[in-house]
Amino acid sequence: MTNEITNWLDEELKQVGTSANYEQLPALKLQPNKIAEIEIDFSKPFPVWIDSETKTTKAIIPITFNGEKMNFWLNKKNPLYKQVCERGKQGIKKFKVLQTGTQKDTRYNLVD
Repeated sequence: MTNEITNWLDEELKQVGTSANYEQLPALKLQPNKIAEIEIDFSKPFPVWIDSETKTTKAIIPITFNGEKMNFWLNKKNPLYKQVCERGKQGIKKFKVLQTGTQKDTRYNLVD
């Protein structure tokens, strides 16, 4: 029994601190009803993070906001994710994002 626990903990410790496959940057925090102008770095595929409890998959999108490099954590099921990918494919890097609502009522919209 002790050996099983030790093996599990050994594997966990190997992953702690090394499992992050993205650049650790501050997270973008949008404010409701304010437009944020961001520039997305499409040079590499976006790393993903999966919540082990809810199985939610989030893309960790590297951006520049007000001259500062940040990460924009966006649920891959969010319609904004598809819009960002489609526009990125067209060569568009700069976006204006409007957040409405808060918490589970949060919605993101691109503003042209």
